[in-house]
Amino acid sequence: MQTNYHMSVLVHKQAKKYGNREMLIYQDFGGTEWKALSWQQVSQTVMKVSNAMLNMGVKPQENIGIFSQNSVQYIECDFGAWGIRATTIPFYATSSEQQIQFMVNDAKVRFLFVGEQEQYDKARRVFSLCPTLERIIVFDPAVHISSHDPNSLSFADFLALGEGLPRQPEVERLWQEASFDDIANILYTSGTTGDSKGVILTHGQFQAAMIANSKCVPVTDNDRIMNFLPYTHIFERGWAILCMYAGATMIVNTHPQQVQQSMRETHPTCMSAVPRFWEKVYMGVMDKIDHSSAVQRKLFKHSLAVGRKHNIEYLSLGKKPPVALHLEYEMLNRTVFSLVRKELGLENAHFFPTAGAAVSNHVEEFVHSIGINMVVGYGLTESLATVSCDHLGEPYTVGSVGHPIEGIEIRIGENDEILLKGPTITKGYYNRDDLTAAAFTSDGFFRTGDAGYIKNGELFLKERIKDLFKTSNGKYIAPQMIESKLLVDKYIDQICIIADERKFVSALIVPVYSLLEEYARANGISVESREQLCKEPRILQMMHERIDTLQQQLAHYEQVKRFTLLPHHLSMEKGELTNTLKIRRRVLNENYKAEIEAMYAE
Repeated sequence: MQTNYHMSVLVHKQAKKYGNREMLIYQDFGGTEWKALSWQQVSQTVMKVSNAMLNMGVKPQENIGIFSQNSVQYIECDFGAWGIRATTIPFYATSSEQQIQFMVNDAKVRFLFVGEQEQYDKARRVFSLCPTLERIIVFDPAVHISSHDPNSLSFADFLALGEGLPRQPEVERLWQEASFDDIANILYTSGTTGDSKGVILTHGQFQAAMIANSKCVPVTDNDRIMNFLPYTHIFERGWAILCMYAGATMIVNTHPQQVQQSMRETHPTCMSAVPRFWEKVYMGVMDKIDHSSAVQRKLFKHSLAVGRKHNIEYLSLGKKPPVALHLEYEMLNRTVFSLVRKELGLENAHFFPTAGAAVSNHVEEFVHSIGINMVVGYGLTESLATVSCDHLGEPYTVGSVGHPIEGIEIRIGENDEILLKGPTITKGYYNRDDLTAAAFTSDGFFRTGDAGYIKNGELFLKERIKDLFKTSNGKYIAPQMIESKLLVDKYIDQICIIADERKFVSALIVPVYSLLEEYARANGISVESREQLCKEPRILQMMHERIDTLQQQLAHYEQVKRFTLLPHHLSMEKGELTNTLKIRRRVLNENYKAEIEAMYAE
């Protein structure tokens, strides 16, 4: 994999190598048919984007905003901007108007690209509140652009500004002038505290990340990559660019809620994902097994035991399985496990990077046991994704986040904080010298805020330091660890542990309403609303028993003593979740103050 050239010319270099070979597989906005674009076609459009941006007056290192879900146009704009040394600022498609206004004003954005109607409407509503904003360019041709809006134009009309490549000599001069010190992205992290800060990522950081990751992540030009996470997420962004350097074909999944259907239709070999995706896969498979015949349940339970013994007790430790075990596993892999993978659309599964939160040991073992190579890792936006990861084909420990990638120096500091130094680490936060100064130690190590330890060369995470709770009895509680243990239950969709300065641990739980309703019908429980469902004593007793089973290995003071089932999902609109669906505990404590107090009433 060649990784030593600048991202400004990446697509064009690969177009010379791969020509008419498929680069992107995608659906039009609102469409259901899968289409394809070659490397050559994408290269031509990227050059049009670069020319059009120059004709609009975009300057080197100017900040361009992209407010969209994943799309072909998103990729073309990123690389078109880099081709003229501009900086792109990705906004989550679910960002609020307040967040958009802050980011546009903080970065002095003049040109904002938007995806569908929702993004256009939000951008138009904040337009008058953003003094620097001049133009909104709309990707989806179905978007209704107001006749009273002279400042917006369609992506087709924007591309017409670059038709015939009128500024190509200037574009090629800018390719030559492109520097690895240029800023490629500013990624605003919403954070669980609500503070938004722009992480500066340079082309040099991307290059260092590509070189290091290519040595431990074996993606090739034979792979088909499903882009599931938003391109705004540094994990997906870094992963997608690595796959482009490798010449892999990318499947652009525009709407995350449709990903499982997209997988069955397009058969990817690799996909980056967060643990919650695999938790839902696990719950879905186990639910099907629960509804199977007694014989099928027994067969699957036996198959999982064999898969675990073969892949976890032997292969993960670098040991060769006994011949009899290997032969039995191969037989079950071709029959039982292959059917599970086919149902997921993963007949040709290669490997699946997973990061972004703690992975439950239970779920990690399950995924490996059914013959899917989960590559668990750890990283931050500030480290340009990967700090450490499992290495495919090498021994790994379930529960770790793998070995550090090349070039990263890890030190364990005060309170077991993970400290980082290396060429992939950000130089700081945009317009925030105060935050930048506080983020680094006196000798230049970045403070991650995560606690961990290294054992036998592998990194293990403990908890977000600032998220540790202390009960009124003086015991420290790690809420994310407890949450990850309980989230594997098929009836639990979202959960927030409550314990800080309380005498025992409690929880707010958003159940999977459809499964609770199914349980109620099967057990003759009649309810007329979700509110009634979530307060029904027999439902609560069933949930209590399931929670007690899952938390048997926790210390007594860590176990959930009381819980409340909420009749509606947590939402970004109310500020309860970040754009990456992480819980904002402070907001939940405020929004559900009455429910929480009721759990601690004598």
